[in-house]
Amino acid sequence: QVPLVESGGGFVQAGGSLRLSCSASRLPWTDLNMGWFRQPPGKEREGISCITWSGDTTYYAQSVKGRFTISRDNAKTVSLQMNSLRPEDTAMYYCATSPRGALTRTPYDYNYWGQGTQVTVSS
Repeated sequence: QVPLVESGGGFVQAGGSLRLSCSASRLPWTDLNMGWFRQPPGKEREGISCITWSGDTTYYAQSVKGRFTISRDNAKTVSLQMNSLRPEDTAMYYCATSPRGALTRTPYDYNYWGQGTQVTVSS
């Protein structure tokens, strides 16, 4: 079974919103920081947001700051609320886990990955 399962991707017009969710029901929730990454076609995977195990510290890439909001709950779900979407936000989006500690947006620091969910924003 896949340890992380994403949902919520889809097709939306520019300016619209989507909410991505990632369930980590089989993982030790309070031992893990969580991150969201995206990978446009032909480009490298980019860390766009992450949150500590306690939820008290978050990070956003400059490209999404002020538009995206990461959150987590006690039901072992991490969410990414995406507002004011732009065509350049089109990508496959992944959630991932890293060990509890300092936040990092480097993909190599993350050990479990979801299968990804596609987000497409039309102009």
